[in-house]
Amino acid sequence: MAEQVEISSIDLRFERYRLKNRSAERLLLASIMENGIREPLEGIDKNDVRMLLNGFKRYRCARRLGIGIVPYCSLSPDEADGIIKLLRISNARGLGILEQAKFIDDLKGVYHMSTADIADLLEKSKAWVSVRTGIIREMSAAVQESIFGGNFPVYAYMYILRPFIRINKITGEEVDEFVDLVAGRNLSIRDIELLAGGYFKGSDEFRQQIKEGNIALGLKCLKETSQKAGECTPAEQALIKDLEITQKYMQRVTCKCKDDKYKTAAFFVQANLLAGGILRQISIFNETVRDFHDRSGKA
Repeated sequence: MAEQVEISSIDLRFERYRLKNRSAERLLLASIMENGIREPLEGIDKNDVRMLLNGFKRYRCARRLGIGIVPYCSLSPDEADGIIKLLRISNARGLGILEQAKFIDDLKGVYHMSTADIADLLEKSKAWVSVRTGIIREMSAAVQESIFGGNFPVYAYMYILRPFIRINKITGEEVDEFVDLVAGRNLSIRDIELLAGGYFKGSDEFRQQIKEGNIALGLKCLKETSQKAGECTPAEQALIKDLEITQKYMQRVTCKCKDDKYKTAAFFVQANLLAGGILRQISIFNETVRDFHDRSGKA
């Protein structure tokens, strides 16, 4: 049951567990100016303290608009139970996988819950919980701060950096450095993908250029190099396109296969046949690509 509470009574200790999205917040601000706050903020009531779990954008908008009283609903008087309830309704509340991972990491580390206990309470598999635990623990505090602060796109980390790191065995220190260099520059996903490829696989000179802050110049060089593909023969252009598509979908499949959302028997029958076909070709594919990489490197 929602109640009206003073905004000054709300504790923000869990704010860093939720991703910031400045564009979405601007739209919400305009909506609240016109219609007020329609959905109550949600949190945990413990010892007369209201710890906010959901509604941080609404909270910040209310602060900016000078609204002193907001609708609020308590999920639980217990912290761990409140987090579990938020996670159970996370699809409706729009929690992303990193936000889920952050809360699950707390349930394990702070509240000493086991993977089996969490999976049981959330009605999820242990693999679902383990995947999220693994994601947050492989990220440094600096990278988490950039992503949750809205300075580095979560998509760029999940679908560009994370698969790239695993394939190319990039160190955590290198990832921290790259994210720090490009965070907060309003770069597109495509720009980050280009920069990551150049930074981790390019020359020492290019890497030094990025370290010195010459992001725009570095991007210009990468885009010019990419455009030179137009000088290739039609057959060469076709292979370049196939290689780009292969790299893209290898990264996507690597990420998606680890997800635990797939359930139907029909899916598993088809997926098993396709995966078997890929495995039968993977040895010759690996050998061919390695040979081609060596030949193209010498050229």
